[in-house]
Amino acid sequence: MTTPPNYIIKSFKHNGRLHRMWLNNLRVPDELLGPGLADEKMIVTVNCHSRIVEADGSEWYSKNPGVSFFIPGQWYNIVALIESAGIRYYCNIASPPYVYGHVLTYIDYDLDLIRTPSGEKYLVDQEEYERHRINYHYSTAVEEKVKEGLMALTERMDRQGTPFQDREVHRYYEWWKNQTDV
Repeated sequence: MTTPPNYIIKSFKHNGRLHRMWLNNLRVPDELLGPGLADEKMIVTVNCHSRIVEADGSEWYSKNPGVSFFIPGQWYNIVALIESAGIRYYCNIASPPYVYGHVLTYIDYDLDLIRTPSGEKYLVDQEEYERHRINYHYSTAVEEKVKEGLMALTERMDRQGTPFQDREVHRYYEWWKNQTDV
């Protein structure tokens, strides 16, 4: 079996400037996606100790395995971080993903909804969102999409719909380990 291609994930800010890049991500083949994910045509990537480049050029490596879920048409994405205490879901309010070749891009709108392994939820970076909303002159349409995205994400998280299913996250991580001989 050949190794799936590496994808680069690029996050931008509303003003078009690069925010962050994750350089090493394997895309899970569509035929391996669970029914709920396949139905929504989700793009699923997996990484571990991925090299990350910040807008200022500084680099670092992720500490934990991450399984990322990008849903066409949705104003959020979901990263399941596999940690020693369990899976922490770090969700970005963001524009829908755009894929060109092996590069996936989106615009990050600062607001993040986090669900801890114990099930607690936290909305973070509200001050950053408010600052950028003013500085970048978000249109009314963008502000509405951000609000709708946060509402849809919260509902999905509350009902534990796909991809908030730990067993599936572990299944994709195991697939990644088999691909990379870790």
